[in-house]
Order: sequence, then C-alpha cells, then structure tokens
Amino acid sequence: MTRDLVVIGAGPAGMAAAATAAEAGLSVALLDEQKRPGGQIYRDVDRAMVRRGAILGADFAHGAGLTAGLRHDRIKHLAGAVVWAIEEGFRVSYTQDGKGAQVSGARVLLATGALERPMPVPGWTMPGVMTAGAAQILLKQSGVVPRRAVLVGSGPLIYLIAAQMVRAGTPPLALVETQTRGDMMGAMRHLGGALRGFWTLAKGLKLLAEITRARVPRHTGATQIAIEGADRAEAITFHAAGRAHRIVCDTVLLHHGVVPNTQAARSLGVTHRWNTAQQCFLPQVDDWGATDVPGLMIAGDGAGIGGATVAEIAGRLAALHAACETGHLTREQRDARAGSLHRALDKDRAIRPFLDAAYPPFAQALAPADATIVCRCEEVTAGTIRAHAGLGCTGPNQAKAFGRAGMGPCQGRYCGLTVTGILAQANGQTPDETGYYRIRPPLKPVTLGELAAMDNPGQDAAE
Repeated sequence: MTRDLVVIGAGPAGMAAAATAAEAGLSVALLDEQKRPGGQIYRDVDRAMVRRGAILGADFAHGAGLTAGLRHDRIKHLAGAVVWAIEEGFRVSYTQDGKGAQVSGARVLLATGALERPMPVPGWTMPGVMTAGAAQILLKQSGVVPRRAVLVGSGPLIYLIAAQMVRAGTPPLALVETQTRGDMMGAMRHLGGALRGFWTLAKGLKLLAEITRARVPRHTGATQIAIEGADRAEAITFHAAGRAHRIVCDTVLLHHGVVPNTQAARSLGVTHRWNTAQQCFLPQVDDWGATDVPGLMIAGDGAGIGGATVAEIAGRLAALHAACETGHLTREQRDARAGSLHRALDKDRAIRPFLDAAYPPFAQALAPADATIVCRCEEVTAGTIRAHAGLGCTGPNQAKAFGRAGMGPCQGRYCGLTVTGILAQANGQTPDETGYYRIRPPLKPVTLGELAAMDNPGQDAAE
C-alpha cells in the first residue's frame, strides 16, 4: 500500500499537516524520531503539561490540541522512527525498535523543523556547556533544570528559557546577550510589521518583566566571549559596557538563533538559496510549501524560521495542497479553505524581519578565532578551514577531502553553516557561490544489524 502522504516530523507543522490531510480523506504515515509527538517546541506535551504546565506556560499547552488531532483512523503514527533515506518515488527508509523498515508515499512533506545554530566560541566543547534548547528539553521531558547556569547569546528563546527557569525555582545566574543597541535601532525600520504581531511583543515584554522581578542580571552587547575551565566549564568571561566580566558558574547555555534542518531536502536535490536576514540557506518553496522536486513539500521551520504558529499554519496549507494534488479536493475547495490560513500566515510572519534584525547571530561565532573548534565530530578548527582556503579549497565538499570536516556522525548538521561562512569570507565569495555539503543517505547513522533485521525489504511497514 502506498500512502497518499508521508509526513516526516511530528512537530507543529507535521502534526497539523497530518490531521488536515486525514480530514480531507488522505491516508497518512507520520514518522518521527521521538516516542511521543510534539517535536521540540511541544516536546512530550501530553505528559509534560500534567507535570510541569505551570512552568512551561500556556503557549506550550497549545500543543496538546495538535497531538489530539493525530488520533484519526487514516493516520499511521510511526513513533521512534529515524528516517535515514528517501529514494526517488518517495520510498522512505527508517529504523525503529532496532530494525530497518520502509514506507512509501505518493507525496512527501518534510516537517523536520530547525536546529539550534552552533555557537563556536573558545571553550564551547567542554563538559558543562550545552545549547539553551537542550536545557529546555531536559526541563520539558525530565523536569531537570541546570543549576548555577548562565544563558549566553541572543534571541527571544533565551528569555523564555530564563523565565521558565525562574518559575522552576532555579533562575539563571545571568543573561549574557550579544545583541547591541545598534541592532535594535536598525530593527526599527521593521516596526510596522512588528506591531502587526503586537501579541508576540507583549509576550516578550512579559517574559522580561518576570526575569527582572527575579533580579537576574542582564548584560547586553557582549563581545570576546570565552568559557574557562580545566576539564569542564567553570566560568564565562566577556566584555560588556566597556569593561571585562567574569562569572563563575557550573553550566553555560549557548543560543544565538535557530536555522532550518535542510539535510533531507538537500539529499533530494531541492534548490536552496542564502537568506541574508536569517544568515542561513533556505529551501525554495512556493506559497503551499511545494519545492522544485515534484511531489515534495516542506513546511514549518525547515522552510524558514517562523515559529510554532507559522509552522502549524504552513503544515495545514501544505496538506490542503496535497489533498488537491491527489484529487481529494478541487482547486476551488482548496482555495476556499486556505484563504483564512494565508491571511493568518502573513500576519504571523510580519514580526519576523524585526526579530531577525534585532537579534542577529553573534558575529564572533560566525567567524571564530583560528584555535576554536568548528567541527566537533572530527575536531577541526576554524584555522584549519582557513588554511584549506589558502591551499585552494573553495567549498565545503572540498574541505571534506582536505581535512574531514563534516564527515562525522552529525554529517555536517552542526558545522555546515560555519564552514561555509569561513570559506566564503576567506575566498571573497558569497555563501551561494561557496555552497554547502552534498548530502547523501544515510541521513542518520544506521547499523548493519538494523539493516539485516529489516523484514521483507520493499514491503510497506505501515500497512
């Protein structure tokens, strides 16, 4: 049996798309790496809301409505399924419970979400240093809150996590923020769009008020950030307000934005272009999420960072388009249902230019010092990548041959943008001219044992 639609990822975009498609009459297979739906934003929402709802907040609770939509006869939810290949004709290979399996679809929707942008600064690979998003996952899934922690970087997520830590009774020692007053002034040209999303601004101000009431120190415009320690993080040093600072701590939580997870889309040959505002590559999609690969769509943060509400709406639009393409809806029916969704999408996206300008990535981490490791898997430094450029290396794929950057278990997910940025700067090229890693299956590590345990290769495991 070939499903009408295979959705990869059970975050807000994937859950909304699966439910909308099923309601329109499509048979749907929904694959996700986690044992329970929700993605990173609504991670384990059904259990976490019962145990930690007061800490995580009302926005997090919205995810429970999306998980409820998956209880539909036409949706086959494959939990704990790690997708490692998508072949032409949309045969999706994955591993689940220690063995390989496959499912096929007439169409595929990638709802793989975003990755936290790596923040390579001196000392970032030491124990005791983690991403802010990883700390939030610990809170959502296990109720664990890092103690004596400092939040470092920029972006609204820092304020949300800091407020959640305050509610949990373990506030951060400080917020070390890299955005400057000049960034905020530059963002004012987008104030009109920001005011259209005034509710988002209001949420941000409320979070800042919580942090202020808890007397959490804030340092803005931080530069020269470094993490000190012998065999683990012991302190963070930086410059702000014209002087040097040092904060003794046990944990450092790094965050300076998120970027689309494009590995699966790149493996299928989807065209990507550099987006200056978000400082990353974006897959090229139309208003319905359709790509230049027939039958393949992308929705949510994997198509460009917009947040949970935007992702949910985009997922519903992609599902309506799939329903039209498979003959379950006429074009008129699709457009009638999509009108209000398109209007809501435009409204919710209006604040994004303001946020992108007000909270840019940390410049020092985009162009790390020579001694800073940028490829953690293979322990390749920024200086090594610059040396490759001096030897004639013009792109990330050549860099693999020169020094194995991007060839470790993460397969370039976390070093790819940094390597592209370093090479582009060193060679005087644009990121589009420099390019990105060529992605091939397996998208995630898969063992020979998992392949050998595959029952009847070629048979649809979702039947």
